[in-house]
Amino acid sequence: MGRLTTHVLDAAHGCPGSDIRIELYRVDGDRLELITTRQTNDDGRCDSPLLEGDAYRSGVYQLQFSAGDYYRRRGVSLAEPAFLDVVVLRFGISAEQNHYHVPLLISPYSYSTYRGS
Repeated sequence: MGRLTTHVLDAAHGCPGSDIRIELYRVDGDRLELITTRQTNDDGRCDSPLLEGDAYRSGVYQLQFSAGDYYRRRGVSLAEPAFLDVVVLRFGISAEQNHYHVPLLISPYSYSTYRGS
């Protein structure tokens, strides 16, 4: 069975991004269908896959990471509005692939991602 996983690394502090709210949506045209909401653990990961089993199917998905809230809780002084408040990643999944891993490397003013393993 396939699965979708993610993790967050905080480049500004050199540590995992813990306690970050993540929302996963399925994209259907102009509509977003909320699939799940999670928090990252102390290692910057979710305790279980975001998608697996029957829910894991081909399509377009969107991950939303609440980076601004994370940095505010850490005491980082952000401009208002924050340059990066919610990081949005839209990507496609082919269910023929067993595993998609979508990591996020963040700082208050930049982010990067890639298809991990």
